[in-house]
Amino acid sequence: MSSDDEFDYGKDEQLRSREVTEGPDKAPHRAMFRAMGFDDEDFGSPMIGVPNPAADITPCNVHLDDVADAALEGVDETGGMPIEFGTITISDAISMGTEGMKASLISRELIADSVELVSFGERMDGLVTIGGCDKNMPGMMMAAIRTDLPSVFCYGGSIMPGEHEGREVTVQNLFEGVGAVADGEMNPDELDEMERNACPGAGSCGGMFTANTMASISEAIGFAPLGSASPPAEADSRYEVAREAGEIAVEAVEAGRKPSDFLSEASFENAIALQVAVGGSTNAVLHLLAMAAEAGVDLDIETFNEISARTPKIANLQPGGERVMNDLHEVGGVPVVLRELLEADLLHGDALTVTGETMAEAIARIDPPAIEDLDADFLHTVADPIHERGAIRILTGNLAPDGAVIKITGEDHLHHEGPVRIFEQEEDAMAYVQEGNVESGDVIGIRNEGPRGGPGMREMLGVTSAVAGQGHAEDVALFTDGRFSGATRGFSIGHVAPEAAAGGPIAALEDGDTITIDIDDLELSVDLSDAEIEQRLADHDRPEPQYTTGVLAKYGRDFGSAANGAVTNPGVKDE
Repeated sequence: MSSDDEFDYGKDEQLRSREVTEGPDKAPHRAMFRAMGFDDEDFGSPMIGVPNPAADITPCNVHLDDVADAALEGVDETGGMPIEFGTITISDAISMGTEGMKASLISRELIADSVELVSFGERMDGLVTIGGCDKNMPGMMMAAIRTDLPSVFCYGGSIMPGEHEGREVTVQNLFEGVGAVADGEMNPDELDEMERNACPGAGSCGGMFTANTMASISEAIGFAPLGSASPPAEADSRYEVAREAGEIAVEAVEAGRKPSDFLSEASFENAIALQVAVGGSTNAVLHLLAMAAEAGVDLDIETFNEISARTPKIANLQPGGERVMNDLHEVGGVPVVLRELLEADLLHGDALTVTGETMAEAIARIDPPAIEDLDADFLHTVADPIHERGAIRILTGNLAPDGAVIKITGEDHLHHEGPVRIFEQEEDAMAYVQEGNVESGDVIGIRNEGPRGGPGMREMLGVTSAVAGQGHAEDVALFTDGRFSGATRGFSIGHVAPEAAAGGPIAALEDGDTITIDIDDLELSVDLSDAEIEQRLADHDRPEPQYTTGVLAKYGRDFGSAANGAVTNPGVKDE
């Protein structure tokens, strides 16, 4: 694990790792390192931690040991001392629609906590954080922000699409197929055949769902080198990216370049611009708010509306479109979109990145192709966009005083008014849909699924996909204080805040209350006066916490509002 390269700190201060590697009194510590194959030369090198959430519980992470090995090689070859350690992951797709999905958002917090603890306890100098499934990415970046160690993010890459009857399919098609079978629109044998072909290997879900959205954002915000998000999980270029991440991490330690040196309000605005331009996941709203809170950047949820208003949607990717991340990779990846936004003055070119370059300098160095020069019908220019406004909207009103989130995947002039059918949990709503009760024009409300109320703010891809699979993606509205998968499409509104468990107005709703949803006016409201809402809330008996012991009870107690990222870090939590 040694290198012939001589490390130059570039700074006067000592490496933090010297606390466990330098001096006669550290002989016991060095002996422990020697047992793992490290030597004298390693002890004079920066210690770079490589947290790795590899696991056999999801294809998103099943290959991450190989990705980590490449990152370790990059660290070692550049003169660093690579230290790999493990952390957890949850498979969102496998836990979807079950009580187990309550663990998903908690895993984001636990990943951040665990990486922070190991980095602190073992006195590491820098990090290469690796992620595969959805909550890995924000969890890893939150940890890097908390520790403020020189850090590079490295994505594990996405899965290739499967093939069914001559067309590309992803796990989104399967979830919607479940609804189609329930509605009699698909034969169970066809669903079975699709199931056997939808996920052909390792990697995260292939559409612009949460994993690929957050990986793309890691480039736009400056945490990952440009071009690193799109190489497929099993491509040689994925391992080249990981090796480069290891090299950059050592260089960042040498330069003393920490997240606090390059993350800024401009960085987060760049991330949002990218998100709304590509039709990224609504979960990115939650994660960016959480990352900003950790970074001490004042990011208000209304900023998403402001940026979406001036930034058009220019990429037609799943779930709203047909194309997947690999299609974007084949024409140049995320930098193609970033270049288009920069040239339209919709990106802060002076925002810094982990490489020490500005965003404009990094784009110029890579020199990605211009969209107008590509034969790519799923990418549009800013001058000729798919939609004039970006894909994300924040709705407010007397039903969501602190905001609610929707992603526009179809018609962008949506208005709906009608009586609500309210459910106390996801399972009840799913049964209602699967029994064929949904009709055009319905409004479905699901509460007690927020960060505290769930606890854990479950994603509800099962319900939304069942509705879409029955042909009601655009004519049935659904809102909740829980979350939606990045694969969700249609008239689905999440993150209603304050949540029911915190006494939000959603807790006051009764079957038959008239709900107004107006996307143009950014409104989510109920036809009740403030006095009526207050009286109902006063008469409302909040459910007792479902979990009174263990990890779900602990995190359920500690979660903050979705409007502020649903963080649990007591140093940044803001109600």
